[in-house]
Amino acid sequence: MAQTAYTIVIPAGHQVIFFEKPRVLRRIFMSVRALVDNTAWAMSKLSFGDPLFVSYITLAGPAKYFEAKGEGIFQGDVWVCNSTGLDLFYTGTEILI
Repeated sequence: MAQTAYTIVIPAGHQVIFFEKPRVLRRIFMSVRALVDNTAWAMSKLSFGDPLFVSYITLAGPAKYFEAKGEGIFQGDVWVCNSTGLDLFYTGTEILI
């Protein structure tokens, strides 16, 4: 079992691979959080294996958090795009078995 937890700054308008596809182990838990005050508006996009963000989940308003757990969760690259005009901190946790 392996656990990855880290914080990253994503510049305004940029996107990064937040979690890379597991090579040997498989993912059973992941969470992504934009570290922004609850009263501030900050929109981020979370995409599963799609760097063009054609299909994505929005982290905005009071819901600046995404969590998935269990055996059936996505096993590929997880992308995050900072759609705001400010640099934002993101924190994430991933558990692999």
